[in-house]
Amino acid sequence: MSIAESVKEVRKRILNAANRVGRRPEDIVLVAATKGVEIERIREAIKAGIRVCGENRVQEARPKMDMLKKEASWHFIGHLQKNKIKYLIGEVDLIHSVDSIELAGEISLLAGKRGIIQDILLEVNISGEKGKFGIPPDKAKETVKAISGLENISLNGMMTIPPFSETPEYSRSYFRSLRELRDEIISLGITTSGFKELSMGMSNDFEVGIEEGATLVRIGTAIFGERN
Repeated sequence: MSIAESVKEVRKRILNAANRVGRRPEDIVLVAATKGVEIERIREAIKAGIRVCGENRVQEARPKMDMLKKEASWHFIGHLQKNKIKYLIGEVDLIHSVDSIELAGEISLLAGKRGIIQDILLEVNISGEKGKFGIPPDKAKETVKAISGLENISLNGMMTIPPFSETPEYSRSYFRSLRELRDEIISLGITTSGFKELSMGMSNDFEVGIEEGATLVRIGTAIFGERN
């Protein structure tokens, strides 16, 4: 299957998943995860209708963004170290993986120096897996409250990565928990009205993510095939 055919198939699956739960497919953003993908293959995906690309590694993202900045919106979806923030501020439209108040503070500081507002998501380790990035769910409310008070960033929602399983249904309870946590935070009024995004679901489970409320799905393998 060509990249164009794969993009078409993923779009169809997004549409069907949205229809199953009465959601509008246009409310779900397809983020093409481009880690390990050559620039020409990314360009093929863009020609096939991809509008948002997501990168996991800063050093890999920079040359791709330099060449394709005008052709697509770019998100950062991998673990972010403080010393790499300077390369992303103002270069990516959304950072999915902010996992501490300290990291958010550094982003706010650098964004302020550049005179911009940087959009971010809070990464939550919803499963509590050891060794996985993200704040624990029981710290989410206080973290959201603290980050929402920072200048020069806009906290737009949350992201999570459930434990991997070959069975998509296994992810459902984790996605549901993140949605319920978002809704509880909204009901408490501790963040802004823009706090609505849920980045959850990858090639193996994105349809379940959509059924549980995902607004952004991060798809790599289903578009580009297996990568190193």
